[in-house]
Amino acid sequence: MRLLLIEDETQLLNAYVKGLKQDGYAIDTAKDGLEAVELCEINTYDLIVLDINLPKLNGIEVLKQVRALNESVKIIIVSANRSIEQRIEGLDLGANDYLTKPFDFQELKARIRALLRRDFISQPNILTLNDFRFDLNLHQITYKDKLMILTLKEYTIFTYLVSNRDRIISSEELLEKCWNDEADPFSEAMRVHIYALRKKIQETTHRDDVIQTVKGVGYRFNS
Repeated sequence: MRLLLIEDETQLLNAYVKGLKQDGYAIDTAKDGLEAVELCEINTYDLIVLDINLPKLNGIEVLKQVRALNESVKIIIVSANRSIEQRIEGLDLGANDYLTKPFDFQELKARIRALLRRDFISQPNILTLNDFRFDLNLHQITYKDKLMILTLKEYTIFTYLVSNRDRIISSEELLEKCWNDEADPFSEAMRVHIYALRKKIQETTHRDDVIQTVKGVGYRFNS
């Protein structure tokens, strides 16, 4: 999952990035409203954490422009303003949730998980596909009750392929969804992660066809 964090307080932004990267999210950041809108014009995000009090372009204007660009992206507003009027305005303009500063970071993470789960149409917190079992809360994958030890990036790639198992996923889409905006499309990083993931899957399942390569197109999950 790819997130955009929009926050002008550098220390707070760094804390967001550090905490959310530990959960396997691909993270982009913006410190002002204009930069945020520009990023949304060229990238597709699964969720945006949006501060209201931003330089150059305030958060309400960012919200309006982002919603005009993308109706489906999840947006959580964070603000030190406790007024009911601003909460109502933000939600009426298309925000999915609203958090008042200061807040516990664990609550922000829980709300992000809750919003992103709405994208899993038939996928509850526990998803079972044949002998695979995916615990979306604990970020754990088991095969015939045997736990697979994966890195966060491997877990992110695997679950993205599984959640889109009805279609072939291109290398470009994997880079967009599982890496941040600084990812080099010409690097070997993704192939290295795919190779390592396949090796771990084969060691656990004794199958070499769980992640299939469709030459010239991309990858797909074969349950």
